[in-house]
Amino acid sequence: MNPLLFPLVDKVIDTVGDLFPSEEKKNEAKLKLLQAEQSGQLEETKVQLSAILAEANSTDPLTSRARPTFLYVIYIIILFGIPMGFLSAFSPETATAVSTGFKDWLAAIPNELYALFGAGYLGYVGARTYDKKNGVTK
Repeated sequence: MNPLLFPLVDKVIDTVGDLFPSEEKKNEAKLKLLQAEQSGQLEETKVQLSAILAEANSTDPLTSRARPTFLYVIYIIILFGIPMGFLSAFSPETATAVSTGFKDWLAAIPNELYALFGAGYLGYVGARTYDKKNGVTK
């Protein structure tokens, strides 16, 4: 829920509560209003999760595997640091050579390719955001 709406919700709760004469009925009305608000949030979350699940269960391999595959590559690169730490303890020269080779390998990738990947990834994210915001995807 948008934090800017909290004062508005509090005001509505107070107004609804003022319509009931007893303190018990006032608190009961406040509780019902809060429960209604929470169920609305729950429904919104269900809709968001259904879109994510539909995308993950898609038969199109590019849709269902693109982001996880990219993340797996990043995880492997990060986890590769563990054996490199042990290697540096036993053979610092070898670890330095491997690190330098990896750095040189990444530097050999043209900047244009990084830019193309970034533009494609941002374009995908932007298009998905637009689709979800305007209700194009169901």
